[in-house]
Amino acid sequence: MGQKEAAMGNIDIPTDGHQDFGHNPFERLSNEGLPPGPSDESLTASAPVARKRSRGRVDIIRQKAGRGGKTVTVITNFVGIGLPEKEQLAKAMQKACGVGGTVKEGRIEIQGDKREEVARILNEAGFRPVFAGG
Repeated sequence: MGQKEAAMGNIDIPTDGHQDFGHNPFERLSNEGLPPGPSDESLTASAPVARKRSRGRVDIIRQKAGRGGKTVTVITNFVGIGLPEKEQLAKAMQKACGVGGTVKEGRIEIQGDKREEVARILNEAGFRPVFAGG
């Protein structure tokens, strides 16, 4: 009798949780000589959060020159990330700031002076933002 018979309803399968599954390979093991395990309270307490490794410094610059008087926040000096991740970061920044933006020549440009919001997003992504220039 296998699964087919069980599926057809020919076998009674207990559902009360007291079914013996046969040989338990761990039943002969003892905890003699082992240090005590963690208490139940320590398992439910918040574990220390591992700090993310910094992904490097990025510069946040506010620019107006050559843009018809409009302010743009430019993020430069990314090291070790490709265009898809820059585009993903730019999209997150645009959404958080409620403005438009683009990725040009390896830089992220966000419309308006949004340096604080951009710095927060970069921190969450593991970068170390530095305000540079004006």
